[in-house]
Amino acid sequence: MNATRPAGTGPGLAPGLRASVQVTVGDADTSAALGSGDVPVLATPRLLALAEAAAVAAVAPHLAQGFTSVGTAVSMEHRHASPLGARVLVEAELTGVEGTRLEFSFIARAADGSDDEDAVIGAGTHERVVVQRDRFLARARQGL
Repeated sequence: MNATRPAGTGPGLAPGLRASVQVTVGDADTSAALGSGDVPVLATPRLLALAEAAAVAAVAPHLAQGFTSVGTAVSMEHRHASPLGARVLVEAELTGVEGTRLEFSFIARAADGSDDEDAVIGAGTHERVVVQRDRFLARARQGL
């Protein structure tokens, strides 16, 4: 980014920011509960929501008051099933900033401390855009 930063972004908003979220798979996290299948394992939509939560956590402290980020694109592989009671750790890293567009990579692992490739549950990329919260909501309401 250059000296004139897009509205809502601060100097700390730069590639390398990271955050993680962890969850123990419960009934509400399953594909059966979310309607994306009928088995009691971590649902793909829930895995995506965790990736988004980690991305939001990585950049939120670096956005101006009244600004937020919204998801606009995702590419994800869900490689392994996580049964009820499994602990899952999802880490997101900001890999690119282009104006108000933010690019992330994320990886989900079994939270058992293993770095084994078999412990990778899923991975992908995610894009978000920085928006002024009130203006975004007003536009969304107009679209109804």
